[in-house]
Amino acid sequence: MTRVFSGDVAGYYAKYRRGYPPQAIDALQEAFGLGTEDVVLDLGCGTGQLALPLTDRVRSVIGMDPEPDMLRLAGEAAAEQGIGNATWILGGDRDVPALRTLLGRSSLAMTVIGNAIHWMRHEELFDALLPLLRPGGGIAVVANGTPLWLQENSWSPGLRAGLERHFDTRLATSCGTLPQDRDQYRQALGAAGFGEVRETVVEYTDELTLEQIVGGVYSAVPTDQLPAPEDRPAFTEYIRQCLPADQETFTEHVRVAILAARA
Repeated sequence: MTRVFSGDVAGYYAKYRRGYPPQAIDALQEAFGLGTEDVVLDLGCGTGQLALPLTDRVRSVIGMDPEPDMLRLAGEAAAEQGIGNATWILGGDRDVPALRTLLGRSSLAMTVIGNAIHWMRHEELFDALLPLLRPGGGIAVVANGTPLWLQENSWSPGLRAGLERHFDTRLATSCGTLPQDRDQYRQALGAAGFGEVRETVVEYTDELTLEQIVGGVYSAVPTDQLPAPEDRPAFTEYIRQCLPADQETFTEHVRVAILAARA
């Protein structure tokens, strides 16, 4: 278990982390021929941004995450939406082999891994997942856009500089979204015995408010570095000063990249 993304951080994650466009869900369904008898695993599911929209495409979805608060909020979101075919399991990539007992004679049609893959030992994970997949099933590694502070636009450099000053760190981790990251995962999938790896890209533009930017930052801050509640208004004003003064909303270009590898 981990307390890195617990408590209020998990709450910000549920509220402010971007979801996935329908075209991305369509691409996942098409890549593996997902149907109403299939079981899907969302590994590193967070608060369910990807697991929940998959539930109406398959028989059941297993959401697996090492953070209890993430799973609690995912379960609450499922209940609010009337979703009854999602199961939430505490665990991480090293716990994947234990799923064999849970699945019994069933197999997974797809394991999908979002931006959480940079926390995982992906080479070992791909090896462990292969025997759990049905014929024609596979793994999808999804990059749901570049972190806000690393994007190429007019406001991200100011945000990055402000965050680096405030937290006294250098922000360079791409969360597995850069082309070199994608090439690394592609090569590892091939080495694990998967067939052709195909990439599908879905792009769109969104307009963010200051609240959404700050909420997105809070969703990525380790719990012990999250500003105290009484300090958050001042932090919001600090971020406001880091951004262009003449903008009320901030344009974000999101690139959702899906690597799909069949067993």
